[in-house]
Amino acid sequence: MAERSALIEGTVVASHGRHCMVETPDGERRICHPRGKKSQAVVGDHVLWQAAPPGQGAAGSIEKVLQRRNLFYRQDTIRTKSFAANLDQVLILIAAEPVFSESQLARALIAAEAAGIRPLIALNKSDLAESFARAWERLLPYRRMGAGQHYGVLPLSLALSSAVDRAALMQQLTAKTTLVLGPSGSGKSTLINLLVPGAAVLTGALSQALNSGRHTTTSTHWYWIDQARTSALIDSPGFQEFGLQHIAPMQLAACMPDIAAHAGHCKFYNCTHLHEPGCGVLEAVKKGAGADGASAIRHKIYSDLFAELSHTRY
Repeated sequence: MAERSALIEGTVVASHGRHCMVETPDGERRICHPRGKKSQAVVGDHVLWQAAPPGQGAAGSIEKVLQRRNLFYRQDTIRTKSFAANLDQVLILIAAEPVFSESQLARALIAAEAAGIRPLIALNKSDLAESFARAWERLLPYRRMGAGQHYGVLPLSLALSSAVDRAALMQQLTAKTTLVLGPSGSGKSTLINLLVPGAAVLTGALSQALNSGRHTTTSTHWYWIDQARTSALIDSPGFQEFGLQHIAPMQLAACMPDIAAHAGHCKFYNCTHLHEPGCGVLEAVKKGAGADGASAIRHKIYSDLFAELSHTRY
């Protein structure tokens, strides 16, 4: 019987179904298949893998997924979609046009908070002055939270690709592993191609190697954006639907910093922040958006999500 090789540490840099591309610390990449369901890996996972014995093909096997720092995922009533693991931050790219969904934005931010991952919002198309001004105004509650060190909100014009914008963006991305999310039309492909020249070619090669072919757009890929391989972008689809079934209704407020900021002033410890007397959140909403108040739109998002999460559990 052929002797199996020693275990090698690596990072999953692409995945499709049960096929993974694993990169070793010296930059070598190898197709690997998980051994059993317990070895199911996602992009960003640190794994121990093993090369196949001589004469048994070039593919390796993932023997163990090492402990994760975090996992960013969404969950609806049918299934769970894992985006990536061991992240430093999630960059949510939206645009002045087409008009972005604040509900989608809020859901992605809540998922990041629940996973303990820093979220960063980037608003693209600052060259469209009027549309950008309206969108920037809509982001005022998030910019206020940014002033409290919760969220960063960054203006961008990827079409113009200015040196100032690129420098500001790189300052946020350097020495970090960043998952990039964005709805259709936000400029996600432009951003990836700007920071990773030849990304389309690399994606095609990875997809062909993993035999995903036409499923390229549903695959997740890891890109290095510096020669030293210390800064990485992970490009993943799936922003259109964003279920939060993994979050209990009573945990929701803690995942929304502007709601949580006033929750400590409630009369009742188990306040839902929807109708109770002496609710600090409702009092803040009455004051309106501002330094001591809270956004009515954000509270409506909280209220709708609370109802959604409560309904699916009973």
